Amino acid sequence: MKVLADANVLYSRTLLDWFGLLQGSDEQQVYHAYWTEDLLAEALFHLRRDKPALDGGQISSIRDKIEKAFEGGRVDDFVIDDSFPGKDVNDRHVHAAAVTCQADIVLTCDEGFHSEQVADLLPYEVHKPDEFFVLVHDIAPEIVWQATLKQTRYWVGRGKRADLFDRLVKAGCPEFAARVQVHQSRLSLPHDTTRP
Repeated sequence: MKVLADANVLYSRTLLDWFGLLQGSDEQQVYHAYWTEDLLAEALFHLRRDKPALDGGQISSIRDKIEKAFEGGRVDDFVIDDSFPGKDVNDRHVHAAAVTCQADIVLTCDEGFHSEQVADLLPYEVHKPDEFFVLVHDIAPEIVWQATLKQTRYWVGRGKRADLFDRLVKAGCPEFAARVQVHQSRLSLPHDTTRP
């Protein structure tokens, strides 16, 4: 499954982390993530605007981590034309990239893609992060469990509360948050990393 992530997914720390973790490993890959320089630039523009105190090195590090996490998924050569049926001309580059990489899904929070009049005319499906992450859970719950373990260890390792449920709800993913909460309730850290 080919999934193109819109800038709003790349911008959100929570959505980006889960999107990266849920793609799985080389041995068990649920989907292949796609992105463009335009989408990444848009995400970084909003990040800079919303967090003006971030150092240049921090922004560069975020960019490098995104590129590394989704290696081989950059869509370079796409032609923007008038084939996007939506009203927002700023979504045409997303549509063009999705068509070029033959995406099965465009992952976006952008309402312009979700209207019935637009979605029915597109050659790919459009998913909001919550419904997409639930779909991944339905396909590969083991990968969601592994990602939950990694996320929990990450936050606990930094001396913080690993409230994955709250972070996901705040990011607009309440249904997926409920599934993660079930997985997280079955973890016994720090030593037991086998699934019960």
